Amino acid sequence: MTTRRDERLNFIDHLARWITWPRFIFAVTLIFFLTSILFPFYWMVSSSFKSYAEIGGRRPAYIPASLRLDAYRQLFDPNAPVSRTSSYENFGRNIINSIKVAVPTSLIAVILSTLGAYAVARLHFRGKELLLNSILIVYLFPGILLIIPLFAMVSQIGARIGFEVQDNLAVLVITYLAQTLPVALYMLANYFRTIPAEIEQAGLIDGCSRVEVIWRITLPLAIPALVSVAIYTFMIAWNEFLYALVFLNSREMFTMPIKINVIFNDPTPRPHVVMAASTIMTLPVVILFLALERFLEEGLTAGGVKG
Repeated sequence: MTTRRDERLNFIDHLARWITWPRFIFAVTLIFFLTSILFPFYWMVSSSFKSYAEIGGRRPAYIPASLRLDAYRQLFDPNAPVSRTSSYENFGRNIINSIKVAVPTSLIAVILSTLGAYAVARLHFRGKELLLNSILIVYLFPGILLIIPLFAMVSQIGARIGFEVQDNLAVLVITYLAQTLPVALYMLANYFRTIPAEIEQAGLIDGCSRVEVIWRITLPLAIPALVSVAIYTFMIAWNEFLYALVFLNSREMFTMPIKINVIFNDPTPRPHVVMAASTIMTLPVVILFLALERFLEEGLTAGGVKG
């Protein structure tokens, strides 16, 4: 009859035989990367439930003593007890502003990049490759170099047409499109090239127009790429800080990144409130990514090879 000690020795013996140097190095590397990725997220979420004393203490508190909702109440509850120097933040309004900017940016970027990418991938005209490469070169410039000429151009257009540039979410959507359209167009153009042209030719022979071919044949086959572009553009607009800081002055129009920066720079330190707001801002992107991970993986990999 085997004892527990013998079973333990057998387990250790099997483990020692299974572990080799390549597997050991791979396991250590995997643990290191998972820890470096997951621990900051855990620290952010756990800190949102901590008290100020736990966050500001000399010894780090890895686990909060209790799930305190004070930080979330300061963000959403107007009746929450706050200190003399703190106030109710009305963070729900900032969430709505971010949604008003991120969702239209994503939808418009997908529509415009689909039309442009299909033209580049299927139609023949002079300077096609030069046009595609020129569009991609624009994306290589840092956003801080484009913001001044972009702001001046939009201001002149607004002065002539008669609309306000400052505190205008629609104008902010246009500036985000200047950042997202180049790479979205490049991603979709590469993906459309992987779709056999013979399928579309068959649709044209059967009597479909070019628009019907795109709607009934090309777009259903390109769903993974469309989802990838939508998630990518949504994440950029959701997390963007610099352009929103320049174009938005009113506190009522602030998006979430600007509001978090305002809370962070408050004279009274409130790191738990900053962590709570950061958690709320991060969760939708994480949930969206996990829900559409299959489409995202197919869209990013299939467009990288030539069919």
